[in-house]
Amino acid sequence: MTDQFGRDITYMRLSVTDLCNLRCVYCMPEEGVAKLRHEDILKVEEIGEIVSAAAGLGISKIRITGGEPLVRRGIIDICRLVSSVPGISEVCMTTNGTLLPRYANELREAGVKRLNFSLDSLDPDKYRAITRGGELSDVLRGLDSARDAGFENIKINSVLMGGVNDDSIRALAQLSRSPGTHVRFIELMTIGRNADSVKGRYLTCDAVLAAVPELIESGADGVARLYSLPGAGGTVGLISALSMRFCQNCNRIRVTSDGKLKPCLHSPEEIPLRGLRGSKLSDTIREAVWSKPLSHTLDACSCSQSARDMNAIGG
Repeated sequence: MTDQFGRDITYMRLSVTDLCNLRCVYCMPEEGVAKLRHEDILKVEEIGEIVSAAAGLGISKIRITGGEPLVRRGIIDICRLVSSVPGISEVCMTTNGTLLPRYANELREAGVKRLNFSLDSLDPDKYRAITRGGELSDVLRGLDSARDAGFENIKINSVLMGGVNDDSIRALAQLSRSPGTHVRFIELMTIGRNADSVKGRYLTCDAVLAAVPELIESGADGVARLYSLPGAGGTVGLISALSMRFCQNCNRIRVTSDGKLKPCLHSPEEIPLRGLRGSKLSDTIREAVWSKPLSHTLDACSCSQSARDMNAIGG
């Protein structure tokens, strides 16, 4: 399945809830979000229909996101269903990790192959401030449980914020010394109701190279430029969504927990999928992909055009 610019779209980020047990400063309002009615969230059967239609069009990778996906009731059943769809070769999940000790083994058995953790500081006080109340020890237990369950190539995503966690860059990069642990630094994106409060915190990924000058460039992995520390078992990746846009290589679409397809993270365009079946569902997905914009317009001086907070999109 290709868009009008010839990009092959093979990757869907699927949000299963907009709720989260944390309140990260760049993602959610401090007061949280109004809980959607149960009937407004995609049912498990609807998720299966959408994923099956997308797989029939060439989607092969699904990343399950939230909010925090592990707060969704029935999350193991959802993972098992998605991983069983013909044509889906990889099911991954992005999580804050705090609830993972309860679910790690079940997720593995349900077909989830890889986990990405959101972790913006290794300082307990800073972590608590960034997440508005989270405990670093909970995430670290989650990481241990993932490794114990047999997950490999674990990724740790850290959003760069000037004056907030820039002094944590070096410590976070050191996590890549462990075999199979890959740290990804991501440029802050101003989106949703928190945009104005974090706008002055933007840093380019060059801040990582300045903080860890011994990093050695080692290639690329999708949208990340890869580096490694001497003797490290993992990698450090830089995802420069603003300073070095990679939209020309974008291969993804997003589906929100209430069943809207977003061809671009930062576009206001949302295409309803709920209630569609068979060829109508497939045709709608194909048309939405065809209309995917060439590039977003977000930069360090502007805000996203998306009408949603990040937690309601899934990143």
